[in-house]
Amino acid sequence: MILTVLIACLAFSTPREIAVSRLLPAAPALAAAMWPVLPTILLGTFCLLVMIGLSLVYTDLGTPYTAAAIVAVTLAAAYASHVRLQREEALFQVRLVADTAQKVLLRPLPRRIKNIEIESLYLAAQEQARIGGDFYEAADTPYGVRLLIGDVRGKGLSAVGAASAVISCFREAAYDEPDLRGITHRLDTSITRHSATFPAHDLPERFATALIAEIPHGGGHVRLLNCGHPPPLIVHLGEIRVLEPTTPSPPLNLATLIGDHYYVDTVAFAPGDQLLLYTDGVTETRDTAGAFFPLPEWMRRQGPTPPRELLDRLHRALLHHSGGRLNDDIAALAVRCPRTRTPGTPRTGVWRP
Repeated sequence: MILTVLIACLAFSTPREIAVSRLLPAAPALAAAMWPVLPTILLGTFCLLVMIGLSLVYTDLGTPYTAAAIVAVTLAAAYASHVRLQREEALFQVRLVADTAQKVLLRPLPRRIKNIEIESLYLAAQEQARIGGDFYEAADTPYGVRLLIGDVRGKGLSAVGAASAVISCFREAAYDEPDLRGITHRLDTSITRHSATFPAHDLPERFATALIAEIPHGGGHVRLLNCGHPPPLIVHLGEIRVLEPTTPSPPLNLATLIGDHYYVDTVAFAPGDQLLLYTDGVTETRDTAGAFFPLPEWMRRQGPTPPRELLDRLHRALLHHSGGRLNDDIAALAVRCPRTRTPGTPRTGVWRP
């Protein structure tokens, strides 16, 4: 509208040789990109009336040709506005479905389970993305609080489907299996069956890394089963440790190739300690020079930090390190041990600097 008024003022105030009025058809054309159909038509009608008014002042302005151009452009702009609105509605519906799918796949975790604080972070590499191949879950089971974090190789719908299969299986197995190895066997079977439903040319490359953690009720220690996943970090008695597995376990869906032997590490988890689980998108975030994000060094600079604040700082640090552009999906869980501990709980642990 402002452009139309400006063109009209210039047309009336400048010599007719300049022919500013020929710019009037541009107004409804630009309006189609922002306005609905009816306002676009009304703007085109206003431009036509302006052109008729100009013709009363300048009789040799060539009004019929410009008026015909205004009518033609207005009709085309109205149709373009209609098509745009239809596509926006379709995109809105797709985003609603994607948001619903994300809530099912990565449903909000409880912030506290049995006095254990849990916070989560998920960042999509693509700004418009809602879900991807990174996943996490937490469950309050008879055996303690059990956590899962993982990353399916690849991207797209196939990765989302595999992640959904693993999470759905974990939500059942975490309550049924008394041992972490039993959960892992079921997760491996689930992703293997899911992958078998797709064309088989790249089945050996369809796998997922995963880390399962179990914190018994009362705390004191945490059990970890690492299936090829990046090692978690723990803040234990003020010191930062990288919890490398003593013996590597195979990623999910690779057990038939390299064996199905799974190993559990037990690590001291004292009151006030904090555990950070993450996917490889965190440590593989690069800066402009190609340097990876130094997660352990960054953690050592944070000091005692609540889980939510820790993940918020991590979010800002990753965006700053990458220049605001992430190249991979990122998921992370921050877990803090309760301040009270059941007497007699073991403090045995395995440390890897």
